[in-house]
Amino acid sequence: MAHERALVTGGAGCIGSHIADQLIRRRIKTYVIDDLSGGRRENLNPNATFYRMSVESPKVPALIEKLKPDIVFHCAAQIDVRVSVKDPVKDARVNVLGGLRVLEGCVKAGTKKLVFSSSGGAIYHGQPVRPSHERLAVRPLSPYGVSKLAFELYLHSICQASGMSYVALRYANVYGPRQGARGEAGVISVFARKMLAGEAPVIFGDGKQTRDFVCVDDVVRANILAMRPSVRGVFNVGTGKETSVNRLVALIARSTGYRGDVGHGKGVVGEERRSCLDATLAKKTFGWEPTVSLEEGIEKTVKWMAKK
Repeated sequence: MAHERALVTGGAGCIGSHIADQLIRRRIKTYVIDDLSGGRRENLNPNATFYRMSVESPKVPALIEKLKPDIVFHCAAQIDVRVSVKDPVKDARVNVLGGLRVLEGCVKAGTKKLVFSSSGGAIYHGQPVRPSHERLAVRPLSPYGVSKLAFELYLHSICQASGMSYVALRYANVYGPRQGARGEAGVISVFARKMLAGEAPVIFGDGKQTRDFVCVDDVVRANILAMRPSVRGVFNVGTGKETSVNRLVALIARSTGYRGDVGHGKGVVGEERRSCLDATLAKKTFGWEPTVSLEEGIEKTVKWMAKK
């Protein structure tokens, strides 16, 4: 069955705004909830109906019940690992309580499906197998990872009871145009802005820590494919390739033309040493695989930033 009405929470952020664009392109009536604490008004599609509101608000369930979306893309989140370590209560309020507000509204509205922006980069801690696949035990290191996993469990429980279907997409480190400085791949934004300004970027730690960087274009395509009624469950969304922060800095320097020094600072508590996701299940189930190389994605991101 085709979806006629969609809601995107966090629809002014990097991932959510691009999802909203694709929904509107498909002539789906699209609503956006965002408090603009991390997202930007300029990212909003003018054809989306916008509600400035935090998902923590007790008004959220009633609003969703009123809108009656067929499908909800829950992207709104507190996305900074360092904030989660410093203030885990704040992290839980947004990522767990906020998610439950959205879920409550979905159940009341009779929503058929919820697609959740989860995190693979933050929950597969200390695993000997890389790339990490969905069958591995989940042992999040940071409160941010804990909150993402907690909502996955709530989602499974409540959807089983209500009959609503769900997909949890466990992202690697998402980057691309409209990206802010926070989040699991915010380092690309930070480094690129510094280098474009001719300032020295600072690497926290030795730079040998690795991440799996996946372009927002590929992530949005995974969300659109997840709309299919047959797609249900938990899926990794990543490239399966590890890139060190040192290598990342070199790629961004080449793209920006930066030739200056690179600084080093103290490592960050709660951050993973290595991270890489196996997305074989997504490919087998709904035909998703990454198409944008890191070099191509960085070039596209830097060009977008240079125009800002």
